[in-house]
Amino acid sequence: MNGILIIAHAPLASALRQCVLHVFPDNPAGVMALDVQPNMPPEETLAQARIVFRQLGTSHALVLADVFGATPCNVAQKLVDGVRSKLITGVNLPMLLRTVSYRHEPLDALVARAVLGGTQGVMQVAITAPQNQARRNHDKEQHDHQQ
Repeated sequence: MNGILIIAHAPLASALRQCVLHVFPDNPAGVMALDVQPNMPPEETLAQARIVFRQLGTSHALVLADVFGATPCNVAQKLVDGVRSKLITGVNLPMLLRTVSYRHEPLDALVARAVLGGTQGVMQVAITAPQNQARRNHDKEQHDHQQ
């Protein structure tokens, strides 16, 4: 089973973890969070990250950071080895829920599912459902078209 570590600007990491535990309350130790505090030196953040990473107690882990190039991501890059642990940035709740759902899969498959879940979870939503839209003038028989 893969461990999951969220590293993000405070309080995002803890908030995302709490959302996950709301949906998946059974394994809180498998998902850890590290909130990066403002003005904390990166070396101190890395030391904390190593402690939290070890607390996962798994041989394989996926680390999720919020913004590429920011301190959480930079710390995470020093934490992962690219083989037994991998890093994805741009963490969002759909990505995290997908990750927890499939954390039993091999790490490379988990990375693919996480990225797909994160991108598929971002969409523009119409303000009206198709069945509530006005009839089109070219529809002479006045049929409602639903998609």
